[in-house]
Amino acid sequence: MFVDELIEFTNARGVTVKLDGEPFGLVSVEGLGDVAADVQQQKAPYQDGTDFVDTVLEPRYISVEFIVRGDDYDEIKHHRAYLSGVLNPKLGLGTLRYISGDVVRELKAVAESVPAFPDMEARGERWQRGLVMFVAPNPYWQDVNPTNIKLEDYVANFSFPFSFPVTFSIRGDSRTVVNSGHAPTPIKVTFRGDSVNPKITKNNTGEFIKVNRTIPEGYSLVITTDFNNKSVKIIAPDGVESNAMGYIDLDSTFFSLDVGENHLSFITEGGKPEVFIEYRNLFIGV
Repeated sequence: MFVDELIEFTNARGVTVKLDGEPFGLVSVEGLGDVAADVQQQKAPYQDGTDFVDTVLEPRYISVEFIVRGDDYDEIKHHRAYLSGVLNPKLGLGTLRYISGDVVRELKAVAESVPAFPDMEARGERWQRGLVMFVAPNPYWQDVNPTNIKLEDYVANFSFPFSFPVTFSIRGDSRTVVNSGHAPTPIKVTFRGDSVNPKITKNNTGEFIKVNRTIPEGYSLVITTDFNNKSVKIIAPDGVESNAMGYIDLDSTFFSLDVGENHLSFITEGGKPEVFIEYRNLFIGV
């Protein structure tokens, strides 16, 4: 390990332990980059070889060896018990964070077992070595802080040939958003304020998400495209949330940002919403 490399874990109850020296020091960590991949293929009758379909990453396993230090063996036992409680697998997923210089990445993980504390040569009167294996169901490391971008606003007027003069105002904007990670990443879109049938489009592919609903002044529409957490919510001024999935246009796609440049645009048939895009870059290794 490098001297500026450390690990910290925050469990589901919000308790954090840092392997940064005293009383818990980091000895070594494995699994920062190596993740097994399932290469999916298909084969037709009489075909030589196969056709590539896709590659799916397996869960990430991170092995962490550490050392516990104390003034005497009673203090060592106290620290061991505390660490076991923080890393308790029964608490479920917590946040594992890797820090090295200006590189800070995190992922959701859980200890695969209670930390192991070997006997004999792995302990002394004022120290104890230990080992714990974490498993991250989603193998991607991600930015600690999300990228937030506000889409600016413009107004376009369109006249239609009715029997009397009619003009409709449509508000919208377009912006290039860069995914600098290693994989496509989901987004969170917030329309804050009144809007009519808001729609956001990834112009590179033509994919869009449209909500056929009028959002009142003071309310927010929040769309999340995470594969395991797709949602469409309307949030009232008092914070009460209501499910708006039923108002999604049937041709909508809960798209992600592709690696590189993504040209996004929003449009609404009325109102004056502020529109924000939030996402985290994903990395297959650190």
